[in-house]
Amino acid sequence: MSAFIPSELQQTWPRPSAPKPIVIIGAGGVVRDAHLPAYRKAEFPVAGVFDLNRETAEQRAKEFNLPRVFSTLAEAVGVSGAVFDVATPPKVHPVILEQLPEGAAVMIQKPMGDTLETARRIHEICRRRRLKAAVNFQLRFSPYMLAIRDFIRRGELGEIVDVEVHLNLETPWDLFPFLLQESRVEILVHTVHHLDLVRLFLGDPRRVYARTVKHPRFPKLASVRSSIILDYGDMVRCCLSVNHCHRYGAQHSAATVRIEGTEGCAVATLGLLLDYPKGREDKLEVIGRSVKGWTDVPLGGKWFPDGFIGTMSNLQRFAAGEDAALVSPVDDALQTMRLVEACYVSDQRGGIEMESLK
Repeated sequence: MSAFIPSELQQTWPRPSAPKPIVIIGAGGVVRDAHLPAYRKAEFPVAGVFDLNRETAEQRAKEFNLPRVFSTLAEAVGVSGAVFDVATPPKVHPVILEQLPEGAAVMIQKPMGDTLETARRIHEICRRRRLKAAVNFQLRFSPYMLAIRDFIRRGELGEIVDVEVHLNLETPWDLFPFLLQESRVEILVHTVHHLDLVRLFLGDPRRVYARTVKHPRFPKLASVRSSIILDYGDMVRCCLSVNHCHRYGAQHSAATVRIEGTEGCAVATLGLLLDYPKGREDKLEVIGRSVKGWTDVPLGGKWFPDGFIGTMSNLQRFAAGEDAALVSPVDDALQTMRLVEACYVSDQRGGIEMESLK
């Protein structure tokens, strides 16, 4: 058996051999911070951008030297042979998907709707219109998560027995004023990434126990902290501890995903979340069957923008017949939305009242 070389772990998704032009629908902050930097880095052609706020679209076009700002949605979806990148609020995804050309390839920004009902509607539209549709769960394609998947494929981890997501950090909620109007915040727009990631490694849990709460500093936001336990039977422990309101400096801040097996372990530090959106250094440490001591894996990229290169590469390769399957198709994303819904149902039902025990 050849020696294990950490730098040889897969960290990128293969690029499409002939990238198609991308039409971006929606020009908000995530397009500025991730989508367009990713496409520029990967040298993917962008045909143009559309936003209901034309001034915002024109600003993106100027910043990234885009060839065109579309005046209407009809004009945008009329670009022949394009791949569509829908980066709008989840409530309007169904309206846009109904207007795409039948059979088109489309990337839908996460989450897949604001409720399970909306997610099911999106799924039905994609099926009926035969859309080649993926949901932009880019954490799956981040360099450290691709590397962990490869580490597991090589048999280094053994059987997964413990998965823990630990976030204790300060998120700049003021960057997302639209969330003030939403009845669901933390799990739907943030922890959905981590729930989706857990599903990637463990599949669907048997049961869900969840509580999501507010914070006195953000009384108008529906929730900013969550505690979640996912039940995978009596041999696997899985929990997510999420606090977005730790404002006491870096010393005790944390943003880690730990995946532990019977023969090894991988711990990823998600630097992006520690100083969003600027980010700090990412890190991946592994120990395994043939790696007898903790070893740093040198990383060649970051979650933003490289994860977005991965999702678009997979979609374009699938549309061209170069990839056999989508990594995050709407069928699978619907299951993630079911898990999100289960968390909110668990939150509403609550736990055992102490007074009920005599």
